[in-house]
Amino acid sequence: MAEIIWSARSLRDIDEIANYISKDSLQYAKEQVRQFLSKVKILEKHPLTGRMVPEVKIFAIRQILCGHYRIIYEILNHQQIGVITVHHQSRLLKNNPAMKKLVIRKKRK
Repeated sequence: MAEIIWSARSLRDIDEIANYISKDSLQYAKEQVRQFLSKVKILEKHPLTGRMVPEVKIFAIRQILCGHYRIIYEILNHQQIGVITVHHQSRLLKNNPAMKKLVIRKKRK
């Protein structure tokens, strides 16, 4: 079973999403966070569940969908999954700071 490692960025994303939703409904905000956690938990046993991120085209960088959000993660090794960011589908992924850093890091390798 793989360990899930949440990046600071992904935790901040979830916090910002929850704060935004809670302006209308605290109940729905809590439910959205629960759904994020539930979706990511699946990756512990099934890390290849998500598909490759089309904008990145790197096998280890994958995504799972949760409502209107893309949970972007990286298969670090057989024992670890790193959650990179939680991104709304209506926004361009190339503008996400976490993805900009990731692409730069991958190009340097």
